Parts: sequence; structure tokens; C-alpha cells
Amino acid sequence: MSTATESRPTSDVTPVAARLARTVEPFVGGELPVRLQAWDGSEAGPPDAPLVVLRSPSALRRLLRHPGELGAAQAYVTGDLDVPGDLDEALTHAFAVARDRGLGGGRPPLRAMAAALRTAAGLGALGRPPAPPATQARVRGRLHSRERDRRAISHHYDLSTDFYALVLDPSMAYSCGYHTDPGMSLEEAQHAKLSLVCRKLGLEPGMRLLDVGSGWGALALHAAEHFGARVTGVTISTEQQRFAERAARRRGVDHLVEIRLRDYRDAVPLRGEEYDAVASLEMGEHVGEHNYRTYARVLHDAVRPGGRVLVQQMSRTGPWPGGGPFIESFIAPDMHMRPVGETVALLEGSGLELRDVHALREHYVQTVAGWLERFESNRAEIEALVGEEMVRVWRLYLVGGSMAFRDGRMGVDQILLARPGAAHTLPAARAW
Repeated sequence: MSTATESRPTSDVTPVAARLARTVEPFVGGELPVRLQAWDGSEAGPPDAPLVVLRSPSALRRLLRHPGELGAAQAYVTGDLDVPGDLDEALTHAFAVARDRGLGGGRPPLRAMAAALRTAAGLGALGRPPAPPATQARVRGRLHSRERDRRAISHHYDLSTDFYALVLDPSMAYSCGYHTDPGMSLEEAQHAKLSLVCRKLGLEPGMRLLDVGSGWGALALHAAEHFGARVTGVTISTEQQRFAERAARRRGVDHLVEIRLRDYRDAVPLRGEEYDAVASLEMGEHVGEHNYRTYARVLHDAVRPGGRVLVQQMSRTGPWPGGGPFIESFIAPDMHMRPVGETVALLEGSGLELRDVHALREHYVQTVAGWLERFESNRAEIEALVGEEMVRVWRLYLVGGSMAFRDGRMGVDQILLARPGAAHTLPAARAW
């Protein structure tokens, strides 16, 4: 039912798809680059291009309210907009068209904007803006305050351990794997990554390891079970802590593993009780731009002189330092990434000495492929757990993330450092 604030359609009988195609030409630099099907059944655009379906005027309302990535993502996850074919193929095509046509996000001419508003009004798409999707994050408070950080982490990681178990490998490692052979399974690649981290840290039986941002305990359990380390993990996710503690008991290493529900800012031990090694796998992206120096200092202060620190972290180049409007709105609120060189400089600024940087970008493409395969094969069970809208969120997340690493818009690196003040014991020649 329309309201008094909604715009009423005009009597133009031109099919909806044709009207939209004509209207968007100034915004897309020419002919419509996709095959568009509108809610009236009409179609426009190249017949051999990826198909995009607008199921209702609400899709246009979302796009007008939030032009670009966020509006399109909102329309997709709610089902107002659909891509019935291969989502990777469609998004890759869209990026290629934008690149080839030089679409850099500049402001369109006022005449084009006026024409777009007239078309939207004629199609009944200028009414009250739709409510945000139920799956969109709602975090409040001062940026990267402890309470806001807890809410942001809870939005993503407390979704459901059962859900993550259907997507991740059995170790529940939620970070880039290490694919030393093209035929490796997801589980084998994660095992290889965890062993790689432990070797780089020089872990031996009895050594004390601090795992900052321990997740579901994959590294902590692996270091205890396969290297004999005594591990303290810290997380602010209650769901993750409970899972890791149960897994430690089940695997018989609970005497070596302690998972604390604690903010990383409270992880530094008393002076003289520093850890032999410190690891932090894909957690630094979540501490924020202004808190990263604090995070780096925590890593420095937690390790003994001569001890090693390994940070595995994603990087990003370009104008958007976070994950992008979709990722920050639906997956990981408040995350911040930067070029790897800037992260290295911040870690060195804490007093740590750089020893190695190991780029793993291509490995993430293979890791996400493994997650996506499990996601699609378990779709019915996942949908029963979290609903159709969350399924659409995660499909967009996994496909878009894979593309970002494949195309070089994002990277991931293992950064190995040592704390000065004693011999670091790293071999001069290293074959990890």
C-alpha cells in the first residue's frame, strides 16, 4: 500500500527495463553492460551479458538511498535484486566494464541526476526508504572502544559455531591457509599453515606462546598438540572461548591450553613473565587505525627479549582502507586495512625488529575456494540455521573476497619479527 510520502507512477507505458537502461547510460558510460530484467518481466541490455533481475521498486530505492556498493549489496541480500547465474562471473564482468570505461566514481552531470529522479518517481521508487536488512550490523558507541569492539566481534563471530563448522575445515581455522600443493584439501592447507606459523616462531616443547585473537583455538590447539607448547589464547568472543576450551579437553591438551575471554589490550603479562613467542592471525585488521600502535606495543611487550612475533594480516590498497562498504556493514564492522609496508612500519615503531615478510595472496584465493565449496554443498543446512538472507550475505562475501585477492585489490602476509635485547636464534638461511 502506498503512503502519502511515496511517489506515484506516471502513465508512461514504456517497459520498465527499457526506461532504466536509457536512464543509467550516463552513469555507466554507455550501453547497459548487463542483461536487465525488471519486475514487469521486461528485459533490456546485451543478450549475452550476465543477467541481473530487479524484483521490485525497492531495489531502486536502496540504490538511490545508498548509491554504489552498499545499496547494491542491500538489494542483493534482501532479494530485491538477484543474479541468477554465476555471481563471480557477473561481478568480474562489472569490474571489467568499470575499468574499461574509466568509471572512477565521479559525480554524474546534474541533468543525468534529474533524469534519474524523474524515472524513479515515474516507477514509484521515491517513497519511504526501506529499512536496513536484518543482517546488517548495528554497532554504536565510540569507535574501537572496548564495548563497541565486543559488539562488532559478536556480530560476526558469534553468528553460530554450527554455521562456521559447515564452512571452515575441521580445525576451525578462519584465516588464509598455506597451499604447498595445488591438490591440497582445505584441511591439509590449514594444517600446513598452522605448522608453518609454529616453525617460524621456533616453538619447542615447554615454550610459552601467546595467541592474540585466538578464534576457535586452531593455532593454540595445534601448537600444543604438535609442538608441545604451553599456549594462552585471548578472544573477546564467548562463543569462540567455549568452543576452544571444549576442543582442548577433547584432544587431551587442556593442561597446555588456556583460552581467556580478554581484550587484547589486557593481554600483556607482568614484567619478567613474558612469553617466548607471540602470534596474531588476521586480528590486527579489527583493532582500527588509531589503535594499531597500541596493538603493536602489546605484541612487543608480551614477548621476551629475543622472542619472535608473527603477525598474519590482510592488506589493501586504494581509496577505501577498510573492507569496503559491504564488508563493514554486513561482515566486519570497523575493520581497517592498509598497504603492508605501512603495517610493517607500525610494527617496527613498537620496537620490534623485522625479520621476514611472506606474501600469501594467491593462497587466499584457494582457501576461499575451499570455504565456498563447503558453503554451497551445505547450503540447505546453513539456510536452516541462519536464514536465506544470511546465506546471500555470505555468498556475496565469499565470492567478492576471492575476487579481491585474485585481482590484487587485497593481499595477506605473514610478518615475522623479533624483540631486540637478546639473541633471536633465527637461522641465517631459512627454508620454511
